Parts: sequence; structure tokens; C-alpha cells
Amino acid sequence: KKHKARLYRQARVRSKVRGTDDRPRLCVYRSNRHLYVQVISDESGRTLAAASTLKEQAPTRNLAGAAGLGSQVAELCKKAGIENIVMDRNGLRYHGRIRALADALREAGLKL
Repeated sequence: KKHKARLYRQARVRSKVRGTDDRPRLCVYRSNRHLYVQVISDESGRTLAAASTLKEQAPTRNLAGAAGLGSQVAELCKKAGIENIVMDRNGLRYHGRIRALADALREAGLKL
């Protein structure tokens, strides 16, 4: 049931969310240990920025790791001249590490 619910959420969000050059899509993937984030322009089909908790020395399975990743992605976006993004949760619920990531992005100055 959980897997089917995630697939339904993923399809619903993906049908509505489209990344443009002005407002790219922030795609989030969550594994058991790490978070992976890409900033993608669907118009040009390019990845503009990417980051993950894979190479971090601190514990990454917690909210602090997600918040650190959010501030890191925000810095990369600002260097690339991106201020507005649209978030693609990839079917994941807006809870826990996903919410901490989004809050850190907002605190760093990105508009979701």
C-alpha cells in the first residue's frame, strides 16, 4: 500500500510540476541513508545544480543533515543566478527530512 500511494503521489505531482529556465524544478530523491537533490530545467533538459549528503562526514539520516543540504543547494542556486524554484518531492510526503530541506531552502532565500 505504501509503495502504491507513493507512485500515485509521484504521478500527480509530476503532471503538475514543470521546470522552466526561469523557475527550474528541484527534484528530491531520498534513500535510507542519504538525500540527493537536482535542480533541473525541463525546457532545455539540463541539470543546473546537484548536491547530496553522500560525501558529508556528519550523520545524514537526520534533520540536521537535510537542513545542511538545503543551505548547500541554495548556495549553488544563487551562484547559478536562480532565485525561484518549484519543488518536486518525487512522491515523498512533505514530512521529516523533506520538510527540513524545504525549510532550509526558504531560510537561505530561495522562493518555493
